[in-house]
Amino acid sequence: MFASAEIILVAVASLVLLSIIASKISDRFGIPALLLFLLLGMLAGSDGPGGIYFDDPALAQFIGVIALALILFSGGLDTEWQSVRPVVVYGLLLSTVGVFITALVVGLAVQWLLGFSLLQGLLVGAIVSSTDAAAVFSILRSKGIHLKGNLRPLLELESGSNDPMAVFLTVGLIQLLTQPQMQLTDLLVLFVLQMVLGAVAGYGMGRLLLLFVNRLHLGYEGLYPVLSLAMVLLTYGLTDLIGGNGFLAVYLAGIVAGSQSFIHKRSLSRFHDGMAWLMQITMFLTLGLLVFPNQLVAVIGGGLLIALVLVFIARPVSIFLTLAISPFNLREKAFLSWVGLRGAVPIVLATFPFLASLPQANLIFNVVFFIVLISVLLQGTTVPWAARWFGVDAPGPP
Repeated sequence: MFASAEIILVAVASLVLLSIIASKISDRFGIPALLLFLLLGMLAGSDGPGGIYFDDPALAQFIGVIALALILFSGGLDTEWQSVRPVVVYGLLLSTVGVFITALVVGLAVQWLLGFSLLQGLLVGAIVSSTDAAAVFSILRSKGIHLKGNLRPLLELESGSNDPMAVFLTVGLIQLLTQPQMQLTDLLVLFVLQMVLGAVAGYGMGRLLLLFVNRLHLGYEGLYPVLSLAMVLLTYGLTDLIGGNGFLAVYLAGIVAGSQSFIHKRSLSRFHDGMAWLMQITMFLTLGLLVFPNQLVAVIGGGLLIALVLVFIARPVSIFLTLAISPFNLREKAFLSWVGLRGAVPIVLATFPFLASLPQANLIFNVVFFIVLISVLLQGTTVPWAARWFGVDAPGPP
């Protein structure tokens, strides 16, 4: 029996309003908004007082993919190219080599601690390998903390550009698990193809967006946000259809557009910032509804150990190895290691094994969800303290 449209609208609007109110709690107490959104979704779910039954990984993945595309475009649009340029090389290294090292270390730990096969362990490592620095920035802003040197641009670039690598590793390992005849060399060819096509498509679509916005001269200002929104979705869809990495394409398109002047730039930036917030709320609530809290009890022990390996071993190893030859000092590398906050991307990627009908899909999802919760609770709530402890905080502008 389906609920009436009015009840659905009231429920959705109430959850969004509660999420907005929860963001004020995040600002006041320094609790990551991500955690509050997830908790609201869990409370609204079938195991909570809300009693909403939701068990559709395919729909959750669809919502997550669209949300991530819009969030990445907004992040690229707000990226100041002049501040990011000095750390481009280090950011790209962290978003590729760093992600691979994290996935490898966590994967070996999962194999040993949970008794998974090597490929299954590496799959879990790949799923949790990308960071979500947007939550870190919200905490830094709410506490008025500024970072020294190029730390903030580096975190910004890493968080926006490491999702494509995590998606590639996840999809590639699922293919190795479901298609035994596939070879590692096939994955290498696929990686190069996806990244090259994604980069070319992203740059081209970014230039095309600028051309449309500046040359069409639309009669109604309200059509410009619609135009940019359509271009974002078109960029992801077309890139994915031709075999490229859609997430890389939309992020790069945002950077290309944001680095140039165009009509209504400020209003379009605000529109996409609002869309990014709406997509974050929608995605986190959906993922919170998808999890069954009573199933998390069984993975507390293993999930906690893997989360500690991720926070205290995998992330620091990836940072120190990747940035071994760089101008960043020991304190800055230690801070970068600590703020490797996991967010919604790993939970979205954890729905991929469901659609591939992997035998351990449910266990993988619950383990990943628990790892994200521990990361948010442990790292997300201590970012301001870590900035002061490692001496990387700087006075803000007057």
